This record gives sequence, structure tokens and C-alpha cells, in this order.
Amino acid sequence: MFQNCKFSFTKHFKIFAVISLLLVIVGIIGLVCIPFGVYLFNFDIDFLGGTTMQFELYTDVNADVTANVENIVKDVTGAAPSSVIKAGDSGTQVVIKTLELDSETRDQVFQAVAEAYNLPEGDQPIKSDYVSASVGADLRNSAIIASAVAAVLILLYITIRFEFRSGIAAVIALVHDLLVMLSMYIIFQIPFNMNFIAAALTILGYSINATIVVFDRIRENRKLMPKEEFASVVDHSIWQTMNRSINTTVTTLLAIVLLLILGVSSIRNFALPLTIGILAGCYSSVCLSGSIWNKLRGKGHKQHA
Repeated sequence: MFQNCKFSFTKHFKIFAVISLLLVIVGIIGLVCIPFGVYLFNFDIDFLGGTTMQFELYTDVNADVTANVENIVKDVTGAAPSSVIKAGDSGTQVVIKTLELDSETRDQVFQAVAEAYNLPEGDQPIKSDYVSASVGADLRNSAIIASAVAAVLILLYITIRFEFRSGIAAVIALVHDLLVMLSMYIIFQIPFNMNFIAAALTILGYSINATIVVFDRIRENRKLMPKEEFASVVDHSIWQTMNRSINTTVTTLLAIVLLLILGVSSIRNFALPLTIGILAGCYSSVCLSGSIWNKLRGKGHKQHA
């Protein structure tokens, strides 16, 4: 369908670079501010430390129940909880995550919930724990290490399969996708918790797969078009794989958008950044990765060069 299209991604790379800069600038600012103690991200207690409480409500915990419990916690503590999620094998328990609460305030929260749901006299919280900030720091460090290791392994794989400059291009595209996700976390104030680590590693895998498809076609076309400039081969390869890129993105998004629409708040907080990351991955694999590879090789490069 797209093989006869004449639009050149490599010639319009500067336009795509400006668009990307606008998409990632918020995330970059958010990261730069962290060492100065300024948090633009909506860090959950997983990273900042806080209190986790788990109650048995003896009723099915649906969206209305979680919203009601959230309002109860807000009335008692003066601040909305980080999250209220369904738990337990029977789905009748609720887990509340808030900023650090003293024992008296925790008791007040439980009493308010007990009165609202007529809990049996003498009932006690199933769990009421404090998550220290040091645990949050360990989680943050683990996330950074996991992402760095993934980037290094991807660079090695792409270098072995193609060439070193293509590996650099792929890693730049991956960093772009993660920064877009970070920007969306700030803009939409999505709770920054363990879901981010799962979403980030998922996007790393998805994005590199989309990029490899384009790079593989570039490698094949370099042999078939030895007299063409590398930029021309890149453009031709991108259009040849466009159907695949669009179809894969759309079919993947169909399932995730359903989670975004029908899922509870905790699922939506995972599905939204995943949706954004997949769109960013499709954009970077089509509009950025091949053009970056071309830029790293230099203008006018022939296939035998």
C-alpha cells in the first residue's frame, strides 16, 4: 500500500527531531529537578515511602467502593491516597497506599472505613505497614540498573546483527520513547510506582522489535540497491515496512485500550503509559531510528562505503 510513497523521512528528519524534543522536554526537566529535591513526578509510596493498609470489607470491591474508600481516607487525613486497589482471592479486600501516617491516624482511617461498611466489631486491619524511603530508593536504583542493562544488551545485539552505528541509533530511539513516557507521567500526574518499571521494560522490548524490522529491511535493501545512497535505502525500507508497523501498533493498542476503558484505576494507571509508550515506539521506529542511523553514517554514503 505504501511502497510507492515518495515522502522522505531522512530529508525531513529535522522536523521530526523538533517534534521529539517537544515531546521529551518535560520528562528531561522532571529528571533534572529530582537531585534538587523538586519532584514534578507524582511519586507513589513505592519510591518516597509511606503507609500501606489492607482491610477486609466483606463486600465486592468495585469502582464505586474504591472511590468511596478514597474519599473516606481523604476526609480523615486531608489528602487523597496514592492508590486504592482491590485485593484478596475473593475480591473483598482493599489495599490503601498513602503518605506516611502515624498510628493514631491509621486507627482513625480504619474506624471510618469500619463504620461506612458495618465491619464486625473487633475487626482489625489485615495489614498496616510503613514503607521506608530507603526501600523506595532501592526500587528506583533497580529500575535504573534494569534499564541500563537492557540498553547495553540491545546495543550489543544490534551491533552484532547490523553495525555499531545502527546500535547507537536504536538506543537513542529507546531513550526517546522512555522520555516520552516520563513526560506523560508528569503531564497527566500518573502515580509513579512499580507499574512504571513494568511499563518501561515492556516498551523497551516492543520498540526495539519495531526498530529491528525496519533495520532488517534496510540491510536487505542495501544488497539489492548497492548504487543508491543510504538515505534513499532508508526511506524505501521504511515505506516497505509501514504496513507492518501500523498493523502491529493498532492490534496491540486494541487490547490495551480496552484495559484503559474497562479496567480499575490501578490497571488504567498501567495501561495509559503503556499506550503512550507504544505510540512513541511506533513513531520512533518509523520517523527517527532509520534517519538517525543515516545521520551517523554521514551524508551521501553509498552502500559499499
